[in-house]
Amino acid sequence: MTTALPLVVAITGASGAPYSVRLLQALAAAGQPSWLIVSEHGFRLLQTESGVGDLKALRDRVGAAAWDATVRVFDDRDRGALPASGSVQTKGMVICPCSMGTVAAIAMGTSRSLVERAADVVLKERRKLVVVPRETPYSDIHLENMLRLTRAGAIVLPASPGFYHRPESIEELVDFVVGRILDHVGVKNEMPRWSDSDSA
Repeated sequence: MTTALPLVVAITGASGAPYSVRLLQALAAAGQPSWLIVSEHGFRLLQTESGVGDLKALRDRVGAAAWDATVRVFDDRDRGALPASGSVQTKGMVICPCSMGTVAAIAMGTSRSLVERAADVVLKERRKLVVVPRETPYSDIHLENMLRLTRAGAIVLPASPGFYHRPESIEELVDFVVGRILDHVGVKNEMPRWSDSDSA
């Protein structure tokens, strides 16, 4: 049985469901315990973009055995759940994808849901918070809110894939972003990286 601290993973309603599904697969494959929170709009996003209509379908996509060994699910409406407490130790939190509404709520400290409260806790406890926005273009409001989060200690990691590894599929583009997320939360991975040969 693993003794690793759990990583809180949240899925909100910004476009980018393939990133969240692949992230969960990679975390499960690495044996990283994950505390999963999916917002109401996050479920709608998963259905619309990935055909994942509920938690059972998401479990199947990740792999039942890996899911059962590493994933624990929390209801976004339960602001009294474990991720809402600062005294409960975690590895940090990733919100992927992260809607601009969620960015704004965290930046203002409103904590209206478990996703928002868990992010607030991670910031106040000086743990790692990685938010993965997938929005374009950014308005002045978006940029100000992301700056507020950065100044509070969060890492804003836009879902902006690189091309120096010459990707040939959507999956490779997704893996690039997921690899960057994994790097920032300290989970070993074999995702695409820059090398001298890439510039040849």
